Amino acid sequence: MIAKPGETGFDTATRVFNSVAIPEPAAATTARTVEQVRSALRYATEHGLRVRMHSTGHGAGAVRPVRDALLIRTALDGAVTVDPTTRTARIPAGTRWETVVKAAEPHGLTAAHGSSGSVGVVGYTLGGGLSPYGRLTGLASNTVRAVELVTADGRHRRVDTESDPDLFWALRGGGGGFGVVTAVEIDLFPVSRVITGAAYWPGALADRLLSTWLDWARDAPAIATTSVRVMNFPDVPDVPEALAGRTTFTVDGVVHADDIGAARLCADDLLGPLRALGTPLLDTWQEDAPAAVLRAHMDPEGPLPIVGDHLLLDEFDARASASFLDVLGEGSGSPLVGAGLRQLGGAYAAPPSPGGVLDRLDARYSYAGSGLAADPEAAESLRSHCTKVRHALAPWNTGRVVPSFVEDGTRRQGHLDTRQAVAVARVRAAVDPEGLFRDDISPTDLRQE
Repeated sequence: MIAKPGETGFDTATRVFNSVAIPEPAAATTARTVEQVRSALRYATEHGLRVRMHSTGHGAGAVRPVRDALLIRTALDGAVTVDPTTRTARIPAGTRWETVVKAAEPHGLTAAHGSSGSVGVVGYTLGGGLSPYGRLTGLASNTVRAVELVTADGRHRRVDTESDPDLFWALRGGGGGFGVVTAVEIDLFPVSRVITGAAYWPGALADRLLSTWLDWARDAPAIATTSVRVMNFPDVPDVPEALAGRTTFTVDGVVHADDIGAARLCADDLLGPLRALGTPLLDTWQEDAPAAVLRAHMDPEGPLPIVGDHLLLDEFDARASASFLDVLGEGSGSPLVGAGLRQLGGAYAAPPSPGGVLDRLDARYSYAGSGLAADPEAAESLRSHCTKVRHALAPWNTGRVVPSFVEDGTRRQGHLDTRQAVAVARVRAAVDPEGLFRDDISPTDLRQE
């Protein structure tokens, strides 16, 4: 049912994770079947509205304002279907990663999921996707084997390398604007045990911890994907007592190998030198089942008012580390609850086979930082500090981003070069000649050269 503001179903359809970026469309609907998607597209055409879409709404802060449009929330009926023989899963749009991990785990399989189980599969995956397994698997978009979508003409298509290679190429990282995705089919990979968790040290040790981690990360094996963060946890009941109300430096991630013995050696090589610098305030690193990976990063449940930023960075040197801690470390006055670096390289830089338009990252680290905007003054303080961080890290900023990680779509940033963007635009023009979905294109799809 199509709902307008104030009508039943509107609030449900427009609900997002980031409450700073609640959309305000002319109308909204929650689509649970392909026919409901088709009906929504007919409504939009008849009423002269552009079409926008989301599922869980985790990327709300990164998109263009949703006005004078019909917003479709995709929550397609049906369960996740796992085929253990082909090691694939078919996932209806609107499904969250926690559901996929639970469905795959009994078969000794998992996916290149994100760090939070509450994130939706489709937006994360087609937007690139940085997984805790990413240095081993590459971008999550490279694991997509087929996409099901309803295009502007009302056709429900299953697109893969055989049926429509150009559209399939553009869908994987192209920035949207092709149609309403109703399901994806992805590769799974075998895993029964992992070593995962997070260790938190006092913020005063950040300079030595960061230097030690960077030394390890430069030549780390691809079986390990880790991140470091400076955390300023609020003093609230949900935060562990050892971390509440103080600045900490965190190292978290996953080590996964076919041989658990090799994983243990790698984890010891990572954590041993760090633990030698000081006893962690809290240390959850342990051997566990794959589902534990979703808890390691301690991502919060929403909705929350969030303001943040994201960059892809080149190699860090001592000057870069000092700049990073000057604006984010203890005593910097940073209002960000969390800010850190994710380790790239490995299959992120050199995927085993070509994928979509965005299939690799020419960067060494992904930066992301965000804070809670309790009121407009706090939001402005956070935006100002994000700009300060951008200036501090400018010498190492590649200018590129991963779309599914972008927090602020108004910044000067992009994920495609001009040649790629032009090629993707040709595909869009072929599949949506009237531009029904043109407002749904990611603002980072064309890099500002």
